[in-house]
Amino acid sequence: MLIVMTARYCSLAQQPAPAFAAGLAAERLSALIGGSRMWVNSTVLHYYFFDDDTDGSVIAVPGTGATRRVSWAGAKEQQDVVRECFQEWQDLGIGGSFAEVGDRSEAELRIGFQLGDGSWSTVGKDALRVGLHERTMNFGWDLTAPGERGTALHEIGHALGMLHEHQSPFAGIHWDDEAVYADLAGPPNFWNRDRTFFNILRKLDRDEVNGSVWDPHSIMQYPFSSGLILEPEQYRAGLHPPGTLSAADKEFVLRWYPPAVPPRPPALVPFRSAPLGLGPGEQADFVVEPPETREYTVGTFGDSDTVVVVFEERDGEPRYLTGQDDGGTPRNATIKAHLVKGRRYFVRVRLYSGWGSGETAVMCW
Repeated sequence: MLIVMTARYCSLAQQPAPAFAAGLAAERLSALIGGSRMWVNSTVLHYYFFDDDTDGSVIAVPGTGATRRVSWAGAKEQQDVVRECFQEWQDLGIGGSFAEVGDRSEAELRIGFQLGDGSWSTVGKDALRVGLHERTMNFGWDLTAPGERGTALHEIGHALGMLHEHQSPFAGIHWDDEAVYADLAGPPNFWNRDRTFFNILRKLDRDEVNGSVWDPHSIMQYPFSSGLILEPEQYRAGLHPPGTLSAADKEFVLRWYPPAVPPRPPALVPFRSAPLGLGPGEQADFVVEPPETREYTVGTFGDSDTVVVVFEERDGEPRYLTGQDDGGTPRNATIKAHLVKGRRYFVRVRLYSGWGSGETAVMCW
């Protein structure tokens, strides 16, 4: 007999996988798929909690033809759970960090607490595509309830670029598909078949996943009750991850965001190229102190796929200014930015892969 599942699940928005030009070499494509949503290391991700009375969604009232506004604001105790979970990720010693801000225009991550809208997040730097007055993350139920702290850790994992662990092609999970569809169609999720397929049954590309070995203890792993998994046999009676950060979660996030090196980055001087000398997945940081106020161009050179980001230092903290990802294209990243004399800027370049025989370099002019 199938046991009714009561777990509430994170529901990622149904978006196509990153698309790249046909004919790319397998190694180049693998690097692009694996890193396209990841932030450059040492990024400070600023988060903002919606708190204005006008922040909310207009939803239909079933059976009436009327609508009502549902607020995105969350109570302090809900916000505190999220704050604690940001701190838990940061306390792993990752190179990036998190900072709460009171101005949504300063935030890469904008968080709502609309009840009934599910819990979800954009994945990695997909957050930069979301409008200033829209959410990049939502919590749709009480995070202070027993066992629900893991929901906040899970959504922050998405914000760092992690995907659902049970969708790993390395998991070897054989589902009872129709049982899964039936279970998710009922309370408390009420998902249609498309949403269930996208968030549970769909297998990710092997280059997208969080690691080459399935981790059933990951914070990114859903719990499942009896009757949904046919194989592996030990999970036929259910799969119940602890809802905490696993050793593999920590290893993955530290691989992408290793502890920042304390010494000051080298200067990137206008009209003087700086060789990169990077391996796949590695990053180089530079500081720019413009000699005059004007529009500058920052660009890379060489046969390579890179993501280049410019930050402006404000109150001792780097703030995202602009960036460009040239991955999978025949061109190099070229960014134009208005830089002001007397201010300090940081240029960060992460290499996906290089395929030519020459050197790769970065320059501003």
